Amino acid sequence: MIEWAVTAVIVVSPYEMPHQVLRLVDASMNRVGEGLRLLEDVARLLLDDAVLTGRLRAMRHELLTSDASLQLELVGARDAAGDVGVDTQAAPGDRLRDLTLTVIANARRVQESLRSLEELAKLPEAGGRLDSDRFKHARFSLYALEQELLGRLTRRDRSKRIRGLYVIIDTVFIGGRTHAQVTVQALRGGAGVIQLRDKTTGRAELLEIARGLKALCHEHGALFVMNDYLDIAVATGADGLHLGQGDLPLGEARRLVPLDMLLGTSCTSVELAAAAEAQGADYIAVGSMYPTLSKETAVVVGPEMLQKVRQKTSRPLVAIGGINRGNVGEVVRAGADSICVISAVLGSDNPEEAARQLVVALEESSG
Repeated sequence: MIEWAVTAVIVVSPYEMPHQVLRLVDASMNRVGEGLRLLEDVARLLLDDAVLTGRLRAMRHELLTSDASLQLELVGARDAAGDVGVDTQAAPGDRLRDLTLTVIANARRVQESLRSLEELAKLPEAGGRLDSDRFKHARFSLYALEQELLGRLTRRDRSKRIRGLYVIIDTVFIGGRTHAQVTVQALRGGAGVIQLRDKTTGRAELLEIARGLKALCHEHGALFVMNDYLDIAVATGADGLHLGQGDLPLGEARRLVPLDMLLGTSCTSVELAAAAEAQGADYIAVGSMYPTLSKETAVVVGPEMLQKVRQKTSRPLVAIGGINRGNVGEVVRAGADSICVISAVLGSDNPEEAARQLVVALEESSG
């Protein structure tokens, strides 16, 4: 991660810049401040990320700091009323931006302005009052900050999709069918998240299976999550990686996976859920809700534990373990955003219909 550190961008000098150069510097500095302010507000108000907010704020403050005399010269050279850009019409695409495109556009605005300042600082007319290297360093720092900000936004959007029916495709439970066959049926039945779980297949073969399931999920507008294996999740470009309590720690996983990849984990207590959130979990699976044939060693904590966890976190909660059409309403009322099943879908002769019935039960419980 590139750290931002700068002591001053504008160097005090008695040299007076020509009016034309002052106008160019003023325009670029204004664009830098405006663009960074928007990026900072996104980090603070939408992502609630204190560290990222602080880094953007520090950059903005340091870049806009200068001696009072130069500030007065910049303002004095300004001609807002006579600026030919005042009446420029926005391009049609500018009116169709979503939040991600807005962040990209403002980051580009700042980067382009920093490059302009970098070049202006080299002019003899600048008289050494601007530091070209400082602007260059700021520009490269912003490239990294932009990447981190966009990654966080993508994760935020993906985490909002941890809703409804979440189906685990476990190799042990697919029977004589292929992974692709049961996945397509679950997706057609309305599953919004598919997780691949496999403890026996070789990594090379599992990688190809994962790639196929990811493609199917994206065709159907669903998320694809890989269980346990960080290497396969990264290699396939999975939307998420799910880790158990005995797997790689979430903090280490966050350091290794792409910035936009979701991290989910399974918890059996409020304390574990709180620790998972602190370590960067984007969603939390709580269970087992009921006794289940899918995992004989599962600890049954019941909907009561889900309700307690719901009171302590705003992260999406996935209820897991022994859930079927008859008890969906109970776990939804306890605070589940999503229900995760294996045998309730894979154990059926018609996984598509089984998934559809669970989706209907979810809609009725949420309605």
